[in-house]
Amino acid sequence: MNAIYINEFGNDLDVSLREVADTPEPAGDEIRVRVHAAGLNRADLLQIRGLYPPPADIDPRIPGLEYAGLVESVGSDVTKLAVGDRVMGITAGCAFAEYVNVPAETAMLISDRLSFTEAVAIPEAFITAYDAVFVQAGLKQNETLLIHAVGSGVGLAALQMAAAKGINTIGTSRTFDKLERCKEFGLDHAIVLPEGPHFTDDVLSATDGKGVDVIFDLVGAAYFDENLRSLATKGRLMLVGLTAGRKAEFDMGIALAKRLTIKGTILRSRSTEEKIAATRRFADAMLPLFETGKLRANVDRVFPAADVKEALKYLSSNRSFGKVVLEF
Repeated sequence: MNAIYINEFGNDLDVSLREVADTPEPAGDEIRVRVHAAGLNRADLLQIRGLYPPPADIDPRIPGLEYAGLVESVGSDVTKLAVGDRVMGITAGCAFAEYVNVPAETAMLISDRLSFTEAVAIPEAFITAYDAVFVQAGLKQNETLLIHAVGSGVGLAALQMAAAKGINTIGTSRTFDKLERCKEFGLDHAIVLPEGPHFTDDVLSATDGKGVDVIFDLVGAAYFDENLRSLATKGRLMLVGLTAGRKAEFDMGIALAKRLTIKGTILRSRSTEEKIAATRRFADAMLPLFETGKLRANVDRVFPAADVKEALKYLSSNRSFGKVVLEF
C-alpha cells in the first residue's frame, strides 16, 4: 500500500508518498479501513520533527491521527460494523496511508450528509475539544469559555459546541481576519493578539471583572501567567497544546487564592478503553447535531496525498482556518 513516510526525523518536509508493507488482516475486535481522507494536525508536524513519538506499537514513520473511509475487512469479534460501512475515527498513528487497522469500537459511522473529506475534520478536533471542555472541565450552561487559537481546527470545534449549548465564548487569535470569520460560528467576544499574550484586561472587561470559568489553551507556556489572571474563582485551565513553549513560571498564590484547577490532557497516549469511552461520549452528545446542521465540519483545504509537502507547508504557515485534509 502507499503511505506518507517520514524519511528522516527533524525536517518538516522530509516525507514522501511511498510503498510500504500492507497492513495485516484485522484480528479480533479490529477493522481495516480503506482510507479516503486523513486530517492533518500540528501533532503530525511534531512527530515529523522527532518531538512527538507515537506509542511503542505504532510505526513512528507513518504519521496520521484521524481517518475517514470504508470498512474493507473486519476481525472475528466485530459485530456492529460490516464491510462497506463508512466510518471515521481517531488512531494513535498511521492514518496517512491507504489502509489503517483500528479497534472497531473507536470508529464512528459517517452520516450520509458528509463526504469523507468533511467527516475527517471531525474526530480529532471535536473529540479532543468535547472531552477537555465538557467532560474534564465540566463547562456548564451559565459559564464563560475562553478559547486560545480559536481559528484552529480544535478551537473552532470547541467554539461550535459551546455556541450550540448557548455558552458565552471569548476567542483569541493573532489574526484579525480569523476572529471575524469565527463570529459566524458563534464567537461572542474577539481578542486579537498581534504582539503577544496580553489578553487579561480584555477578558475581565468582557466578563464584568469576574474572569472566565474555563480556558481551553492550545498555545502553551507563553499564555500561562495571563491565563491564571483571566480565570474566575474556581476557574479551570485545560492545557491542550504547547506551540508557544513547555515551561512557564507558576504563581501559586493566584492558584490558591482563586482555588483554580489546572489540567493537562492528551488523547494519543490513552488506552484503547479510554479512547472508546471518549469517542462514545462525544458521539452520543454531539454527532446528532451534525445531522441537524447545528454543527458543521471545518474544512479549510484538501490536498492530494501526493502533495503532502505542500499540505505541511500550508499547515505550518498558520494561514489555515479549520482542518487541512489529505485525500487518498
